[in-house]
Amino acid sequence: GGPIFSRVGPRICFLIGGWTYALYSGSLLHFNHYANGAFVIASGGILGVGASFLWIVQGAIMTTYVSESQKGRAIATFWVIFNLGGGIGALVSFAFNYDNKAGTVTDSTYIALMVIMLFGWVLGLFLCSPSRIRLAQLHRAVETEKRSIRGAAEMAIRTICRWRVVCMIPLFFSANVFYSYQQNNVNGLTFNIRTRSLNSALYWIAQMLGGLLIGLILDIPWLDRTNRARLGWAVVFVTGMAIWGGGYAFQLWQDDRMARGLIQDIDFRQGSLSTGPIFLYIFYGAYDALWQGFSYWLIGTESNSTGRAAVLVGCYKTFQATGGAMAWRVNALGKSGKTQLAMNWGLCIGSLLIALPTVWTVSK
Repeated sequence: GGPIFSRVGPRICFLIGGWTYALYSGSLLHFNHYANGAFVIASGGILGVGASFLWIVQGAIMTTYVSESQKGRAIATFWVIFNLGGGIGALVSFAFNYDNKAGTVTDSTYIALMVIMLFGWVLGLFLCSPSRIRLAQLHRAVETEKRSIRGAAEMAIRTICRWRVVCMIPLFFSANVFYSYQQNNVNGLTFNIRTRSLNSALYWIAQMLGGLLIGLILDIPWLDRTNRARLGWAVVFVTGMAIWGGGYAFQLWQDDRMARGLIQDIDFRQGSLSTGPIFLYIFYGAYDALWQGFSYWLIGTESNSTGRAAVLVGCYKTFQATGGAMAWRVNALGKSGKTQLAMNWGLCIGSLLIALPTVWTVSK
């Protein structure tokens, strides 16, 4: 995706991939009526390809269309808007399924989401090319980029093979490994359907707050870029240890409940029984924002070139998707919640330690 971006620009890349989200929602609507699993799987594969183009465009714009002193705020702004979409979608689902006892969401949920997704896709027509951005650092980077196919490929290989990027690869790999556990084991096995929808909304709202927090930390004006990198790393490390530690206590509690046959039974109106697990899920959402916001900011320290940033974001999304696919497979094999928790906790903390040399050598 990165070399393609450098050839055709952000608008074409976005239009290539953006429509595939609505296709996938449509396949789920179709499945509710005709149980056509092949269509869902094929649409999921198409969405995977389309999403790669969308995310590369997003990442390249977010990390290069702003000055160095504002990259944290740019990431925070994106994260708020991005998760506002997730929050609205979850609230739509919560409203449509408040009295739903069927165990699956209504047709109107999928139709509403398809309309929102297609509207967002059309907005891609208004994306601005790098050459039109009034930013000196971006213009200097654009002028030095090679535009031939061979030059784009060589640039991509050189960029990914830097030792600083290699140290970040485990960080990229771990960015989505916890989704399957959090969504299926924590939210999916614990709560009834309307509370799962409410939790999803709270999860995305927490992402907005987490994105704002990490954005402000990474733009602290009285610290140079080196110290902002180290502070951001420390925040992600300490909060990770605390939140995963809380997740371990939850998992012990959930294992005891499941041994007694209690599953998908907790409602948000149950007060003290639901409060702790709901807040844990909220903190999981905030931590995802801290993790990904810091990862994107670290990518932004490598280059102000949109072409190089697209390659780095492509690398990020590639390994992020690889880790996510591995984790979903582990979840599908029915591994215990405690095993999945240990895997997620270990990968997150281990990858932060491996990325430390890159963090420590971020230039001022």
